[in-house]
Order: sequence, then structure tokens, then C-alpha cells
Amino acid sequence: MVKGYLRWLGHAAFELNIYGKTILIDPWITNPKSPITLEDLKNVDFILVTHDHADHLGETVEIAKKTNATVVGVYELTLYISEQGVKNTIPLNVGGSIKLTSEIEVFAVPAVHSSGRGVPVGYVITTPDVTIYHAGDTGLFSDMELIGRLFNIDIALLPIGGIFTMSPREAAIAVTLLRPRYVIPMHYNTFPEIRQDPEYFKDLVERVAPHVKVLIINPGDKIDIPLKI
Repeated sequence: MVKGYLRWLGHAAFELNIYGKTILIDPWITNPKSPITLEDLKNVDFILVTHDHADHLGETVEIAKKTNATVVGVYELTLYISEQGVKNTIPLNVGGSIKLTSEIEVFAVPAVHSSGRGVPVGYVITTPDVTIYHAGDTGLFSDMELIGRLFNIDIALLPIGGIFTMSPREAAIAVTLLRPRYVIPMHYNTFPEIRQDPEYFKDLVERVAPHVKVLIINPGDKIDIPLKI
């Protein structure tokens, strides 16, 4: 069983290190809560971008050029990223999947949001040791139940900030549809406009989905893989 970790980099940015590969998701590394700087990123193999808003596309282009990482995203977004000088991109769309390695497969799933280039998506990352769902920016939608049926989700990363995404109330209902083992709230408290109390979200989940464990973590915290919690 391989060892790895999932680390929150603030806002919706995460780093997944597994099977000797480093994957960044929505790498807005200069966000106000980020525990690292761009200079700290030395080796990145893949970057997954859920949509083109600045707080999710972040420094994708700069990081990809620096590390020669391959960028995964919706076709129109990867076309734009290629035009910015990024050499390696993999386009996909909702319902599609790609194998990053023999052990790591990425599925693009719907997200209810907006985007200037293509459509917004979430990602399900499957491996023999862990399955992780990053919802991207999204409102609550009933087809989350299908995502839960299709994938045995270990960790769901859900936005709770409200205004631009689900609030804690909607995110708690999302948990009942997705049925993950663990859920980590994200996309909150980066700005005053999306200030939320994650303990309130935890309380709601404990009421409606008591079988799911809420992990409230701080930017910089790591979750060990295989899961030891």
C-alpha cells in the first residue's frame, strides 16, 4: 500500500502526493491563506483546473511553465492555457476520464457554476488506495447522488462559503447525496464575503449524515494516505 498525502493550500487549492506523483488542484497559490509560495513548488507532475475564474486557475500557467507539469481541464480552457505557452495539456469534458498513470484516473463531473471558457467541472480522482472528489465551485444539485453512486468516495472536498458556491446548509445536504467517508470544507474565510464557521457545517453534517466524519483542517495541514483517521 503506497504512502502519500493530501494537503490544503487554502481556498480551493490542494496538493495530492501519491504514487510518486504530485498533483495540484486549482492552484491559486498566492491566496491570502496559502501556507506556501510559488518558489516552494519544485516538482509538479499534473495540474487539475476546475474552471477559469482567477481564484481557481490561479498561477497554473506560471507553475506549468516552471515545472513542465501537464494541465488537465475542459477543452476550451486547455486551449487557452496552451495559447499562454504551456506545452503539455490534456483536454476532457463532463463525463470523460483520463488516466494520468496506471494507478491514477481522473473523471470530470458536473459543477453548477459559471465559467468564461468552457464549462465548470468537479473532479473525482481514483486510485487503489483512495478516491477523492473535488467539487470545484458549485451549487447543490441532485445529480450529486449519481456521483456518490458511481464512486466510492473516501474524501469529498466541498465549498461552504456561500454567495458564489454552496453555503454550509446546502453543502450538508450534498454530503447526504455523495455519501463519502470523510468531508473537508473548503472555499471559505478567504475573503470577508465568504466568511463561514466550519463548526456550524460540522454540526449540520452530524445531524443529517452522522456516518460521515467532517475533517476541519487548516491551510498547510496534511491528510495521510492511506487514511489513518
